[in-house]
Amino acid sequence: MQNSLKVAKWEIKRNLKNKTFVIGLFITPALFILFFFLASLFSSDSDEAENMTVYVNDDIGIYEDIEAVNEERDFGWELHPTDTLKSEVTEVNEPYTAYLFINEQSLEENRIATYTSEEADPLFPGQLQALSGPVQVMKAKDSGLSEREINQLLEPVSFAEGTNQDEAATSEGSAIASLEDPWESILPGVFAGLIMLSITFTGMAIFQSASQEKKDKIAEIILSSLTPSELMQGKIIGYFILGLIQVTVYIAVLLPFIISQTDIPILEYLLVPRTLLFVFIALLSYLMFAAIFVGVGATMSDVSSAGNLQGFVMMLPFLPFIIIGPVISNPDGILATVSTYIPFTAPSVLLMRLTMLDDWPWIEIMIAFAVIILSILLFMKIAGKIFKVGILLYGKNATPKEIWKWIRM
Repeated sequence: MQNSLKVAKWEIKRNLKNKTFVIGLFITPALFILFFFLASLFSSDSDEAENMTVYVNDDIGIYEDIEAVNEERDFGWELHPTDTLKSEVTEVNEPYTAYLFINEQSLEENRIATYTSEEADPLFPGQLQALSGPVQVMKAKDSGLSEREINQLLEPVSFAEGTNQDEAATSEGSAIASLEDPWESILPGVFAGLIMLSITFTGMAIFQSASQEKKDKIAEIILSSLTPSELMQGKIIGYFILGLIQVTVYIAVLLPFIISQTDIPILEYLLVPRTLLFVFIALLSYLMFAAIFVGVGATMSDVSSAGNLQGFVMMLPFLPFIIIGPVISNPDGILATVSTYIPFTAPSVLLMRLTMLDDWPWIEIMIAFAVIILSILLFMKIAGKIFKVGILLYGKNATPKEIWKWIRM
């Protein structure tokens, strides 16, 4: 183990002294911030659109309800009561201005007379539909209905398949609660997903590391002072720490910037137990793919001459992207469940499912963890056999037949 740590330390030092790695370490978050500002610059015209000025001629006492809707929905309207009559308004010349005329006739006809300027917020017609609720309540009160009857009348009907009414009410309540702040469940999953991608990309450098040592013909010199297993383990540990360094830099640079640009309580949503579980899944994902990368990397004489098998192996971490749509749309579906038990897709799919589901299927989670951990142990053993022979193979890439022969040794 001591030799493995020496190899890990050597890999870390070598990469941290590499200008390409250091520049990439800081340029990625810098580019993210730059693109954000460029997007803000090009969208400044739409962001600076004026708020609507809305004059309300109210004869039924609904003005306060309109103010409440405007504040609750954050429409940004500048509301003003007015005594201007409908007959006095033929057209609205002031830009971003509208007149609403609400009276008893409006309640009878279910129609509110509206006059809007030609230059107006394109969202304004849709925003007006939010006023239908207060108008319906006012109309129900005029009909002599009690508050309880009005609430029952306006309560939306929900359809819950395969449940009784009590279960439907419970599930509806939990669904509404989860929809109130979806970022609370999404943010930990996104955070862990970014960690998974970052350290996986860093781990893919193991391909180049192993093949480069073969190309430079220094593998034999290294192996004269340690075993192939120690060299392999050292590379996995070294690039794991490099991945963590990369993630730490990204978080240190990007997290304060993102927090400053949004009202979402990001830290509050991230500092929860589920974040630790999600990050643990991300780390297991790295260990599994790193074992595959270091083993297959030893079979290549040069990265530029990688064969079909090696190219396919490099694409394994991205297999879950093929089924990301069905998994997100139906995290309890057959495809999502089966993908949780397949080693190459299990970490990513499990992470997506736990992010989307309110009630976690603990039995499936335990089976998935067992699959991932057993896969790590199996791939480590197989990679060790491949690495032991492949690291000393010069001049050509190993064929699948040769790799299978090494595994059976």
